[in-house]
Amino acid sequence: MRADKQQITRLLNTAKGQIEGILRMVEEDRYCIDISHQLMAAQSVLNRANKEVLRAHIQGCLIEAVQQGQVEEKSAEIIALLDKLIK
Repeated sequence: MRADKQQITRLLNTAKGQIEGILRMVEEDRYCIDISHQLMAAQSVLNRANKEVLRAHIQGCLIEAVQQGQVEEKSAEIIALLDKLIK
């Protein structure tokens, strides 16, 4: 992985803490809208982590693949990933 491991780890730990908090909210039978807001916040952090991993992939792995003539393989990976993201 070419992304900044410290940054990704920090983001994932933040999401982990948010998810643990959400689980407590569910166990405490908290208000649905409050839980939903926290779920969206956790998704946002995970999206930021994913965006950073993908940015590093494109700026590193993809450029390297282009230089080595492996464009088709790497572009197919990115297209498949985009298909999943867009659903």
